[in-house]
Amino acid sequence: MIAVLCGFLTAFAVALLILPLNIKLVRRLKAGQPILSYVDNHKKKAGTPTMGGISIVLALLTALFFTSHNDRIAYIIVIVTFGSALIGLIDDLIKVKFKDNKGLSAAQKLIFQALLAVIVSVYAYYDPNVGSTVYAPFAPKALELGRLAPLYYIFIFAAFTNSVNLTDGLDGLAASVTATDALFCCAVMGIAMSAGVLTGASVSDMIVLCAALCGCLCAFLCYNTHPAKIFMGDTGSMALGGFLACIAIFNKMSLSMLLIGIMYIASSLSVIIQVIAFKTTGKRVFLMSPLHHHFERKGVFEGKIAVVYTLVTFVCGIVTVMLMLMLY
Repeated sequence: MIAVLCGFLTAFAVALLILPLNIKLVRRLKAGQPILSYVDNHKKKAGTPTMGGISIVLALLTALFFTSHNDRIAYIIVIVTFGSALIGLIDDLIKVKFKDNKGLSAAQKLIFQALLAVIVSVYAYYDPNVGSTVYAPFAPKALELGRLAPLYYIFIFAAFTNSVNLTDGLDGLAASVTATDALFCCAVMGIAMSAGVLTGASVSDMIVLCAALCGCLCAFLCYNTHPAKIFMGDTGSMALGGFLACIAIFNKMSLSMLLIGIMYIASSLSVIIQVIAFKTTGKRVFLMSPLHHHFERKGVFEGKIAVVYTLVTFVCGIVTVMLMLMLY
């Protein structure tokens, strides 16, 4: 418990200290966020400092240094998070340089993500502490995936990475939802560890890392709530997606995390439905996708959308915890 609290406080303090420096550096480099032309209601946000994800990743690294048991999986998670952040950073730099919000192409992102996904999935499959089993909040016994496990892990990695990225579209939205998600990840792993379902130093380190992520995101929200003084950019959203994907795979609780991350799923599904509907019928189901932009077009204040998304995540987290307590 002390390590968890230390992880949270360390990450919170470090992020709170370096975020003002992050903002000053981005402003000096004139690296403001370009806005897509069709998101006309966000034009006033053009030029807002971006790449705040740098502070998030640095805070996570610091927390790992001070609180880790030097477990291999913990370092893999941070390395993958750093690699995902690097993909996002390249994307952000391209956007800033060419004053265009397109950045890397979908194919380029997919190639980089696939490389990380394959590495993580193969490692997890052959790691004796992970293997091919997953736990569900509605089943008392582990589900055996067999040889399908690596494909499932790749799917989970792609789902989290892209869904978090899609959810990052309003002030405070991705940060508040992910902080809540990380909080309940701590709870889920803690329950599983107490019940003897999950064991080992790697589980303890993952709990501490989730607490650290929650801490640095709470600090980030001090600068990211409406009106945002800095955006996390793809540097941050890609890093968060990579982090959550690794946690979901290595803690064998991916099905529980999918329930907690219901708003990520809503963001992705809204985009998929919109694309399919438009390509097949020429009509749009939503005023704009992802879903949060639809609500915004309907006149809902973006701060309210962020609060509702966070509350839904919180409720799903409570449901998940209750299900696990009933099982274990």
